[in-house]
Amino acid sequence: MTKSPLPGLPLPEETAHPYTRSRPLPPYRAVLAVDAKDFTGRPSVEHAPISRAVVQLVETSLRRAGLDEVWEKRRFPASTGDGYVFGFDPALLPFVVHPWLHTLQELLAEFRVNSLGAAPIRLRVSLHVGPLPDTGDAFDGNGTPRNDTHRLLDSRPVRAVLAASGEHVTHVAAILSDRCFQDVVEGGWSGRHPDHFIEVPATVEGKTFDQRAWLYIPAPSGRLYDRSILGDRVIDDHEKAAAERDDTEAASGAGPAPTRSTVINRADGGAVNSGTVHGGQNITNTTSTTEIGGDSIGSIGGDWVGGNKAGTVHGDQGDTVAGDKREGRRR
Repeated sequence: MTKSPLPGLPLPEETAHPYTRSRPLPPYRAVLAVDAKDFTGRPSVEHAPISRAVVQLVETSLRRAGLDEVWEKRRFPASTGDGYVFGFDPALLPFVVHPWLHTLQELLAEFRVNSLGAAPIRLRVSLHVGPLPDTGDAFDGNGTPRNDTHRLLDSRPVRAVLAASGEHVTHVAAILSDRCFQDVVEGGWSGRHPDHFIEVPATVEGKTFDQRAWLYIPAPSGRLYDRSILGDRVIDDHEKAAAERDDTEAASGAGPAPTRSTVINRADGGAVNSGTVHGGQNITNTTSTTEIGGDSIGSIGGDWVGGNKAGTVHGDQGDTVAGDKREGRRR
């Protein structure tokens, strides 16, 4: 401690002076952080009960998953107001990825059904691992790995996926750092296959943060795999990676060779959509007239669409038919 010119008032210690000398690396700690969706939009009177409920839900779900040790031996725990964060032994990280995330999803679904009068709680979860001070000091746990855990929690992909999914089905959206994914999932230590995860660029609005990360949704719903949510590049990269894995497995004899065929998109008298379309798509190709129930109805070539309809389509995709649309059926 630096000597203070004023008696009884010690000055803060000097900073660490990085890059000047070698020193012992702090122990590796896994970091778990959770955040409640739309917390700030709730009435002020609900904030304290929600904060308390989030902590209780994390504890209960860990114990249900058989991970009492993670909770009882957690390091540098802290409330973030709308969430909770703590460190734990990284040896248990595979079990936090699975089954805990799935157990948390089930518990939140149960909470929604049984907690009459209580606001439903949906959580974002981030997982990371790295060296962090852990000596019992009040300022333990501070470092880049913890900062990155919070950035991942606030990143666009995990926020967008939880917002776009069905609130009655998807209660948990998790994001893993690339280090966590490579060590735990890709390494085969967790009970989830890598194909359960979606690679995304994790960015945070207003922050200089851009990292490779991995989304995991225990109970998918809504528009999870949508180009408007994850972006064309994410979808294309994910599909390319899957194709490369198939090729690698086929070459090594670990799996069947992927079937490749030529696809011809055809829509006689109609239109093939492959991409994003804005506006109406009214197609009128009257080639013949048929009497059905007394009404004269033209044969419309756009009544069926052949080929690929991948992408997001906005507007009218059908045909505009005027008059009575009674349909005669053969019995």
